[in-house]
Amino acid sequence: MKIIGTGSAIPSKVVTNDMLSEFLDTSDEWIVPRTGIKSRHVISSEELEDLGIEACRKALDMSGLGPQDIDYFICSNVVNEYATPGLSCVIGAGLGLQCPCIDINCACPGFIYAMDIAEAQYRAGRVKNVLIVCCEEPTRMCDWTDRSTSVLFGDGAGAAVLTAGDNIKGISLHCEPAPDKIWQKRLMQPTPYITKEEHETPLQMKGREVFKFAVNASTRDVEALLKSVGMSKEDVSFYMVHQANARIIDAIKQYLEEPDGKFPSNIADHGNSSSASCPILLDECNRKGLFKKGDILVFSAFGAGLLSGAAIVEW
Repeated sequence: MKIIGTGSAIPSKVVTNDMLSEFLDTSDEWIVPRTGIKSRHVISSEELEDLGIEACRKALDMSGLGPQDIDYFICSNVVNEYATPGLSCVIGAGLGLQCPCIDINCACPGFIYAMDIAEAQYRAGRVKNVLIVCCEEPTRMCDWTDRSTSVLFGDGAGAAVLTAGDNIKGISLHCEPAPDKIWQKRLMQPTPYITKEEHETPLQMKGREVFKFAVNASTRDVEALLKSVGMSKEDVSFYMVHQANARIIDAIKQYLEEPDGKFPSNIADHGNSSSASCPILLDECNRKGLFKKGDILVFSAFGAGLLSGAAIVEW
């Protein structure tokens, strides 16, 4: 397949590090060196599904396709207000889609996992046009009295339209199951028969272990995938890396021995928006005219699971 349209939408509320310091024991001087984040967009009055609808409409407009042309819709989301129906159906209703709608929960590498599903559906001869949206509000997962997690995240949605083409050169997915590294648990509705003890736990993260996994997984995935498709790092125009933490991205740069100019970044004013991170970055770079025809983009993302993935896309 190939990408023919991108779109993104972010909340209007901008929360700076100085604003966080009003109720957290933190400061801009503490947050920036550790994360690279100066501000983030946080949902206040918006509904998450409305951001998803907006991002999808922008991607559809750019592609020249309408909702009636979409054969398959994939929504990547970790958490939202709906337990059912899936967020894909909620957004699909807002768009007027008439195609199959599915949700995936792959955390931060969700965009890459969604592209893999789209490519597989296309190769099976079942679809021609696929719409992907990554729609996330990780700020609703955090304990906002905990400076170790709440300073990291921002909300938003990113979308892409894929159609027939030969521009996805390779995708690699990886998992090291470790649910004790990044997790959140929610209480379910009680029944008269529940006797086990249950707890609600906001997002927890073992920072050092996640950092190590992210750097190792990203560099391993990228180098192995490039080799498998017969490309080298010299062929790569841009690395579209999940915007989790500037220190992680810097470590990946150093390991790959690639220049800063190959690593577009928006983490300073977005924070970590989970699976929406890569498609938001893609859309912003695309609309700035950063890419030219034939450029090779390497996507790399990593997150809860622990999951990671890489994809090579010719623009």
